[in-house]
Order: sequence, then structure tokens, then C-alpha cells
Amino acid sequence: MELRDRRLYRSTHRAFEEYCKDRFGYTHRRVNYLIAGSVVFDNIATGTNCSQNEEVDETGTNCSQNEEVNKTRPNRSRILPTNEGQVRPLAKLEPQQQVEVWQRAVQKAGGKVPSARIVTDVVQKIMERTKVPNSYQVGEVCQILAKENPDLRGKGGCWGIVTHIGEFSCTVRTWDGECTVGVQHLKSYNYLPAECQQMQQICDRISRIYSDSLEETVKNLLQLLGKLNRPYLTAVEEKLLSVLEMEIPD
Repeated sequence: MELRDRRLYRSTHRAFEEYCKDRFGYTHRRVNYLIAGSVVFDNIATGTNCSQNEEVDETGTNCSQNEEVNKTRPNRSRILPTNEGQVRPLAKLEPQQQVEVWQRAVQKAGGKVPSARIVTDVVQKIMERTKVPNSYQVGEVCQILAKENPDLRGKGGCWGIVTHIGEFSCTVRTWDGECTVGVQHLKSYNYLPAECQQMQQICDRISRIYSDSLEETVKNLLQLLGKLNRPYLTAVEEKLLSVLEMEIPD
């Protein structure tokens, strides 16, 4: 996370994804999973008043509270995640929800570290109980499904970032502006928070240079970037967009 946020990779690589692949052998998605997982782990550890630096048992899962509390409550040890897959289903929840869901999953696992399947089951049950007509969130990246809707002509297949949530529709920001789309015409990409931030940055860059007065070939290129089905630019796409940013004033 520090390498990414402080851009320390720039000394040897232009893109963080390329650095991680060369340095660690990780794909960009794997890296984002690990970063998101570390945030969830910290939320769970903090939410259960549990220190990562305290001694754990030989399974690596139990974390005791301070010594005085331990004397009076010997069975109040806390269970923490042991791998990223166990917390991946929690990444899109609020910090307090992450703690609550994890504790329920531990209980369902009989007081042991729950598997990713158990955590996913608990998350799904909670989502079903709290389901509302519009389940999208501000900042979420979705694909627009035209489905013969004339109002969405030219938008089919484009990705958009949710900026406002209505009862049965969302306002989404696309590569060339904003539009209101019914939830039946949206499909979430289920990107992680870090991936949504990457798409927001790409959207900001495209929006700064797009205008109706651009040459047709340039507009076609920007439209293709507006239909990406992945949360990053390839090295060639990054170079092309950088050239346009230098050639076209804001």
C-alpha cells in the first residue's frame, strides 16, 4: 500500500501494476486483494480490541486481551483472519459491519477461524435481509446495458461511476458526461474499492480532455477507453492517453 500510495515504484516502473508483476510476480488484482485484505484485517483487529503484536497460539489465530483482563476472563480470546481469502467478502462493507460479520462467521465456525465460504454465506444472508430496490453505492463502477432503450443509445457497454443514488435509478458519470440510468440497465463490475478509485482517476483524465470539437479518431479512442472491462490501462493505452493529455489543453 505504501509503495502504491507514495508512488515509490516510479523509480523503476511507470505503472504500479507492472512493478508488482516484475517485483513480486503478482497480478494487479492480486495486489489489490492483498491491500484491501490488510485494511479489513486492521478493522477487525481494532474492532475486537485486539493487538496484532500480542502473542498468538500455535494456530496463529487467537489474540488475547491485556493480562489483567485475561485473568478475569480467560475465555475471551479473539479470533483473527489468517489469510486474505477469508476477508475478501468483507471488503465492500463498512468497517463496523466487517467486525460484526466476522464475529458471526467465527461463531458459525464453532469459535474457530471461519473459511471464506462461511464468511461469504454470512455476508449474503445479511445482504438478503437488507435488500432494497437500489443496492448500488456512490463510487461503484457499473456497466451500462442499453437493452433497446433509446435513451441509452451509444452508451451500451460503457462503464460508469455512480455519483447519485435514487430509489430505482442511478446517476452515473461516463467518459463523456453524466446520465441517469435505471437499475435494470446497470450491472456492477464488483470491483474492489482500490479498483474503483483507479477507474475514477481514468474517468477524470478522459473527462478533462474530451469535447465534441475533437477529431473523430480521437473521440473514438476515448470512447474505446470508456468501454474498458478492466480497472486499469495497459502500457500502450497509458501512453496514448498521456500523449492526448499533452496535446489537448484542459
